[in-house]
Amino acid sequence: MKAAPWLSIIGIGDDGLPGLSPVALSVLEAAEIVFGGQRHLAMLEGEQRKHIEWRIPFADSIEILTQYKGRAVAVLASGDPMWFGAGSTLTRTIPPSEMRIIPAPSAFSLAAARLGWPLDQIDCLTVHGRPMETVLPFIVPGAKLLIYCHDGETPQKLAALLRERGFGDSNMTALSHLGGSREAKCSAPARSWTDASLPSLTTVAIACIAAPGASGLSTMPGLPDDAYQHDGQLTKREVRAATLAALAPLRDQLLWDVGAGCGSIGIEWCRAAKGARACAIEADPSRLDFIRANALALGVLDLDIVEGQAPDILSGRPVPDAIFIGGGLSSEGMVDRCWAVLKPGGRLVANAVTIEGEQRLASAYQSLGGELIRIAISRAGPVGDFTSWRPMMPITQLRVSKS
Repeated sequence: MKAAPWLSIIGIGDDGLPGLSPVALSVLEAAEIVFGGQRHLAMLEGEQRKHIEWRIPFADSIEILTQYKGRAVAVLASGDPMWFGAGSTLTRTIPPSEMRIIPAPSAFSLAAARLGWPLDQIDCLTVHGRPMETVLPFIVPGAKLLIYCHDGETPQKLAALLRERGFGDSNMTALSHLGGSREAKCSAPARSWTDASLPSLTTVAIACIAAPGASGLSTMPGLPDDAYQHDGQLTKREVRAATLAALAPLRDQLLWDVGAGCGSIGIEWCRAAKGARACAIEADPSRLDFIRANALALGVLDLDIVEGQAPDILSGRPVPDAIFIGGGLSSEGMVDRCWAVLKPGGRLVANAVTIEGEQRLASAYQSLGGELIRIAISRAGPVGDFTSWRPMMPITQLRVSKS
């Protein structure tokens, strides 16, 4: 017989215990131990049973929680625990079969209801405990965003970010204590937002409106070259778009960007697919600051930046779904080492601009197969009073999938 779940995760709204359904209330009453935040546990003040407040970092709390396996344990979480909540984190460690999850309406659902916004047409985000730049890839004309705040100063910081990006005309609405007796709402364009501090329990709704000339940056590969800080080691826009197309970013997959330069390939891989992650490997210490600055400016958090010389530095790292070799082809055994660790079904793409690099790619093509192509790009530029084509350095590219 299948064992009953020992862990119950109960969503609770701003209205507290009176807002719980009869099922959620009965499950909470039957629990021997209750985990939760300070605000949640305060609702149970005066009880004799064991209450345990979440620790920082949260991973320490999970270790304590699992020690009570087999006993009736309840976790109190805000709103819907599976929307950036405790449930999302706990399911990575504890099998869902051992849990009972009882959601309450999320702040996203309540905010959408108050505004009349269809949830399926909205990007739902959080900056709670995350950099404000998390929202940057989503600031595009016509987008509607719902954002969980980190604290009461978050709306003002978001307004400043919108103004910096040319989206000061965007309409902002801050909704606080949704579903509770203290529910409040205030609205203003980002350019004239003045509320310096609001309650921590606030969700911000943004209807993005771009000023003339401002368009935001697409998540499609091939961002403008001037979107990056670099020292010249940059895969140019047209080649970058072709390279990312060959790498084929997919949801939750991992890329190794070997010889990352300023990080453009890894960054655009992460922007192109939900949950996509990248490891940017670069031997030149002076370029690591470029990678960090570019990742932050383009809202990419899932970029692991590694200083070291490939292929030696590659050992012991998570196995990639795709590998791009943009530098280091002169290192002996680079392609072979990368090919050996690549997952079955994975893609390897390598670019070369020198004759020596071309020779290594030609050799790899003979042994691995795939496609060997030449990319030649010219851009129009002035020649005196006229215009002519200025050729860029041609790129030789190897594309091969591991069967």
